[in-house]
Amino acid sequence: MKRGLLIQITGSMKFWSLVLFSIVALTLSCSDPSTKAGKERNKIGGYKVPKNKPAGSYSDTITINGPSALFYNPDSLQWEKIKAITDTMIFESTVHDCVYQMRNARNSLQKNWPGIKMVDVSNARWIRFQLLNGTSEYIDLDELDDPCGILLFDGHKKARLADMMNIDSELGFYFSE
Repeated sequence: MKRGLLIQITGSMKFWSLVLFSIVALTLSCSDPSTKAGKERNKIGGYKVPKNKPAGSYSDTITINGPSALFYNPDSLQWEKIKAITDTMIFESTVHDCVYQMRNARNSLQKNWPGIKMVDVSNARWIRFQLLNGTSEYIDLDELDDPCGILLFDGHKKARLADMMNIDSELGFYFSE
């Protein structure tokens, strides 16, 4: 009889342990830690960083045909909007990064990929990449969070946003595929 009572207690303890575990699991899974960190999410080192780039002033479309490296930058009004919502040190660092990484990319293209056309865009919103098979791909520059960057296009496959810090590898991977 004692053994039967022990089994009933053990079974009952398992049931309540399972109930307690379920309650704890539900409580933890329903709490959203991002709400606590939401205010801090757009800060790096205590500085405010914009989550989304403000819209540009232009709504023009530029068409790209054939192998190209498209360098995009904000127009002057868009730079002012970015500057207004960004900490001064972060803004200056971003401008510096854009200038020097793009200069490095241009040098790499001229040296290693002379057949790739370089296109500069700052006064357009839409880029139309015309593929050789007759289809087109559109990219909205306002949707790209980085204020500046490089889009690679070979005419055969979709354009790709390149990592400017690794431009030599990016060019080799994309144009050699």
